[in-house]
Amino acid sequence: MSRNDFGLDQLGAGEATNFFSVSPAAPLECLSARFRQHAYAPHTHDSFVVGTIISGCETFMIDGSRCYAGPGDLCLVSPAVVHDGRPAADGYAYRITYPTTDYLLDVTSDAAGRRLPGTPSFPDPIVRDPELARVFAAGHRLAEERGESLEADEFLLQFFVRLLLRHGRIAGPGTAAPGEPGPVSRAMDYLDAHFAEMVDLVTLAGIAGIPRTRLIRAFNRQTGLTPHAWLTDRRVRHARAMLATGAPPAAVAAACGFYDQSHLNRAFKARVGVAPGAFQAGHRRSRAH
Repeated sequence: MSRNDFGLDQLGAGEATNFFSVSPAAPLECLSARFRQHAYAPHTHDSFVVGTIISGCETFMIDGSRCYAGPGDLCLVSPAVVHDGRPAADGYAYRITYPTTDYLLDVTSDAAGRRLPGTPSFPDPIVRDPELARVFAAGHRLAEERGESLEADEFLLQFFVRLLLRHGRIAGPGTAAPGEPGPVSRAMDYLDAHFAEMVDLVTLAGIAGIPRTRLIRAFNRQTGLTPHAWLTDRRVRHARAMLATGAPPAAVAAACGFYDQSHLNRAFKARVGVAPGAFQAGHRRSRAH
């Protein structure tokens, strides 16, 4: 078998990725990667991003701040938060998971013995915790090397409980900040409802009720992305969900508003780190176990 049969996606000299999934009953998407040049485009996730650097150093922009993460650091990015990522100096290797909000709530509720209301969050995008980073890396490696493994599942569940106790918090019902009404919200709602269609700036500005230039500035100020970048990100997130179910990449590209499969491939790899085929291979292996 070739490396790609196992979901490995060679990006360049000295670079490789492996996407896989743990526990089909309660899926947890995972990625191990080594990057020397690959740079993520600014993007968001529907899920959290939780992981650690194994070697080297990664740098990324988040909430207007430049962050650096190395071995012993935990990277903690919340859903819908714009961030990028690139190697610092000679590159880095890392292990990452993408737990959903429901996954984290289930984990903490199981530990507490009762259903906890509210929303989990992490105040800091990087925390220094070498001990917990080692626990995470060990569980992640078990999941990658052994596939569906009860031991790996237990390792990661225990890690997330300890992570939330040490570095997270759960906001009670009603404490989350409401979405701001106004032009940007109207534009976002329209893009969300019409992400698979061709959208022009004149129409979007009309929906928002403000001039085009003002809309771009306001959108970027509120979300960290221009309207076009936000739309592309929205398309990739929907494509990710479709690909996870086994939908053919060509059909996914058409359903999500991409010009063709090559357009999907470029946008997907720039935001997810692996090509659509490698992403699907990881999910197929998980379903096969």
